[in-house]
Amino acid sequence: MGRVVKRALFILYVADQKRSRAFYGSVLNVEPTLDAPGMTEFPLTDGGFLGLMPEKGITRLLKGAIPDPATASGIPRSELYLLVGDAADYHQRALRAGGKELSPLLERDWGHVAGYVLDSDGHVVAFAELIP
Repeated sequence: MGRVVKRALFILYVADQKRSRAFYGSVLNVEPTLDAPGMTEFPLTDGGFLGLMPEKGITRLLKGAIPDPATASGIPRSELYLLVGDAADYHQRALRAGGKELSPLLERDWGHVAGYVLDSDGHVVAFAELIP
């Protein structure tokens, strides 16, 4: 039997940790469980967390083993898909916090109503709920 993952941390590399902390704190409507130089963590679900790490931090940590994420600034390189209870509320908070709307909330053929926003680092964030 395989090991069970006890905690999952999804880390986004960001240009400005404070700016991203403010955006995700406002959008998720929750305080971070960790907010230290080099990492901010927000709880998403039981055992699941969103991490925000400065691009310079991962570059320094891995010492050139990966391309510098800053060279892809503004290019979508990940999607955070959040299944929530009120997708419209999350979507609107993201827009008020400075996110750029990529797609309004629409019924999708996979059984969700979902809307898409781009954060200031080029990460795609989707807010979805089940179609009633």
